[in-house]
Amino acid sequence: MKRRSGKQDSSARDGQRTGRPQRKKAEPSRWGLKRGLLVLFVVFILVPVSYIMLPELIQHFVYTHRVRVPFFVDLSRPADLSLNHTINMYLTSEEGISLGVWYTVPESRWKEAQGKDLPWYENALSDGSPVFIYLHGNTGTRAATHRVGVAKVLSALGYHVLVPDYRGFGDSTGEPTEAGLTTDALCVYNWVKARSGNSLVVFWGHSLGTGVSTNTAVKMVQQGVVFDGVILEGAFNSARQKIPINPFFWYYWKFPGVGYLFKEPWAENKVVFPTEENLKKMKSPILFLHSEDDHMVPLPIVQQMYEVAASAQTTERVKLVTFEGSLGYLHNGLYRDPRLPDIIKRFVLSL
Repeated sequence: MKRRSGKQDSSARDGQRTGRPQRKKAEPSRWGLKRGLLVLFVVFILVPVSYIMLPELIQHFVYTHRVRVPFFVDLSRPADLSLNHTINMYLTSEEGISLGVWYTVPESRWKEAQGKDLPWYENALSDGSPVFIYLHGNTGTRAATHRVGVAKVLSALGYHVLVPDYRGFGDSTGEPTEAGLTTDALCVYNWVKARSGNSLVVFWGHSLGTGVSTNTAVKMVQQGVVFDGVILEGAFNSARQKIPINPFFWYYWKFPGVGYLFKEPWAENKVVFPTEENLKKMKSPILFLHSEDDHMVPLPIVQQMYEVAASAQTTERVKLVTFEGSLGYLHNGLYRDPRLPDIIKRFVLSL
């Protein structure tokens, strides 16, 4: 028995020295099994979930509506932001959609407005003063500093100002879509027109709001209604540049075939905002406002849009006012310019 054992040991050592493979019982590869499970996970779980969720995630980054800055602001209390002649109200845009809106009367009526309820504000709309509907950009709420700043400038000029939060923004319900934002803007416009008599009603759109403003204006032109005037501040042009604030552009070209599975958000008319085409159809007087150092929309973009709009109407009805880049206004700061009140006043008087 010892000799057999010695022979076996010697044979094993010889096999190790000569490099001959040792026979082992066949076993399934653990790595192969893991790879198989990973493939199954990707095919049957990750891809379907991504197919459903990722386009909506990208859609969110166009609007950034869940970033509700400034933080800890009670939107029901505009007086906390020195808007002490402002009422907070809610309008029903469509079934299930409630819009939070701030309505500010002219500054000259601030004492009279103290303690007044909504019916008083509604009646005030018919005093003959122009009414502005301010459609803000993406991200944040109607309490953002530059939005409050615009409301104060317009109120100081003697104008009524309504600043709504679109669906999904601020304390408004629902989720934003391009068609939905247009419906929201029309809701505010119709509410104003039902109470303002023959007063001028002017739309002021900023950034994303320029797309909403032009969409709404064209929709009303199709119904035979022309807005009294439209101001476009920091206007973007989706025909010549990508929609602002979309960090997932890489997603559409990085992986072969992904574009086939996941269409771009604007491919299904979710995010289009065809401002350039809208300008060819609009009949309202238009005032473009743009800072030369706008970091979101380069000046040549708005100059191209101005030329399109002026060609569709006339240079008398379409104006472009630019602000020097050295002033540092960027995309949101035009409300601080001391020349702005006179610029707005001249535009209103031309209507």
